[in-house]
Amino acid sequence: MKSGGDRLMAEDVYAGKATVSNTVLHQAATGAAVPVSALVVGEDFAGMRSQALGLVSRAGWQGQFHAVRPSRIARLALRGPQWLRPRFLDDGAGQPLSFAADQARVVVSIGGKGGAVGAALRAPGRPVVQIQHPRQPLSNFDLIVACVHDEISGPNVLLGRTALHGLTPDRLAQARETWMPRFAHLPRPLIAGLIGGSNGRFQFGVGEAARLGAILVKAVAEQKGSLIVTPSRRTDPQAREMLSDLVDSVGGTLWDGEGENPYVGLIACADHLVVTIDSVSMVSEAVAGEAPVSVFPLPGKSRRITRFAEELERSGRIRVLREHSPFRKLEPWAVEPLDDTPALVAEMHRRLGF
Repeated sequence: MKSGGDRLMAEDVYAGKATVSNTVLHQAATGAAVPVSALVVGEDFAGMRSQALGLVSRAGWQGQFHAVRPSRIARLALRGPQWLRPRFLDDGAGQPLSFAADQARVVVSIGGKGGAVGAALRAPGRPVVQIQHPRQPLSNFDLIVACVHDEISGPNVLLGRTALHGLTPDRLAQARETWMPRFAHLPRPLIAGLIGGSNGRFQFGVGEAARLGAILVKAVAEQKGSLIVTPSRRTDPQAREMLSDLVDSVGGTLWDGEGENPYVGLIACADHLVVTIDSVSMVSEAVAGEAPVSVFPLPGKSRRITRFAEELERSGRIRVLREHSPFRKLEPWAVEPLDDTPALVAEMHRRLGF
């Protein structure tokens, strides 16, 4: 799926492949004589890596992700006097970030804890681009790139409907070329499940797997199509086993973690995608493709993710598979790819001047 280590998508980390490479190589197509060097900081979560490295890649910058998780005391110190900050500016591996920042043209930070580090690294001639709500004064950053559901606004805030990612039309075309021959023997429609797992906001256990699996199996049987499901590293093993049994019952395939993850191939080639609601990044990548996207709700609560889903639902790009909804039949409807990343990157370039 990937070409070397040049991109880290959400599914790479979901599949437990976070060790591939954090480096995003400069895209020669930008025509820049010298690539812009970016220091990327954030917590070590799949979605955060996907969004931050997606922005860097599509900006044509060269950057490396440094995982950070400053404690509450460290975050307070990072807002304090300049002389106090260096003691608390290490990444998760204990490497000092001050030297890396001095070599960078721009700092990209993501999330609240990443934003605490990013704001502390801001300096004249070295702007900081923050992704997501920073949970601190917005004026501490040169630019903030966030989603509408973050509910923030200001002169330095750029808003999009979807999360940032690196799944470009070219990447999808390459995936289609690679994977379409592999799927050629399968009956159509090809229905694909992109499965996350439990997190701090939502629960995905055996019961949820059984309900989702039943929807997938029934739709495949009625439409006489085929089914492929790719779980994540967050998918509970017992839930994965439940899904595997149900998928097997209609002759489908559940990716077992061996070989290439078909994640991007499914976004490029499937006729219908069903995605669990726990991951904004997965849903955002899914709607960048050409297939209808149905979102499976989970027990739990997140005001932000609910607003995100509602925004995409109003636009007609997704349908939420609520209980007793007629949409559970997974019948197709006309859609267009949705990805706000290119427009956000273009405006970021304009604001920064590089």
